[in-house]
Amino acid sequence: MQVTNRVNGVDLDRLVETTEHIGADPTLGRFQFRAHNDWIDGGHSRSTIKEFYGAGREDTSRTEPFVVDADEPPVLLGENQAPNTVEYVLHALAACLGGTMVYHAAARGIVLDALECTIEGDVDLAGFLGLDETVRPGFQQIRVAFKASGDFDDDQLAELASLTRYSPVRDIVSNPVAVAIDVVRA
Repeated sequence: MQVTNRVNGVDLDRLVETTEHIGADPTLGRFQFRAHNDWIDGGHSRSTIKEFYGAGREDTSRTEPFVVDADEPPVLLGENQAPNTVEYVLHALAACLGGTMVYHAAARGIVLDALECTIEGDVDLAGFLGLDETVRPGFQQIRVAFKASGDFDDDQLAELASLTRYSPVRDIVSNPVAVAIDVVRA
């Protein structure tokens, strides 16, 4: 029977193996994630997410796509059929920050009993509506608060907070990313 070395639910042997493989061949660390979105009505749309490229090949591990809807609340002319897109960004950021902390903590031997996150972001619709060119259409500010419990000291708690610098979604929302948009006639 094989014993798995797990910390925080992370298989440390596989994490070390993955890190070593990417260190030896950096092309294995290049991933391309994809989504397909169809507009349904008003603010309601549906994305399907299945295929992606990573570890040097197309991944075929997903037999069924993930289906994710987005809508707006009635005050924003929607019908509350799903979270809105900026709420998904908050979810993505919270999940990525937490996951980043968990994986890096595990690699450092920091055992977590619980980790919870509260996140909020401020949007001014004057930017989205084009009413004020000085107001950005996206978040003005995002605030994140974590509560962590486990057997760790104050220095390790500070280290946990610093680990969020490795979060891909934190990087995406904190730094400009080139977005190429092409619109063609169907």
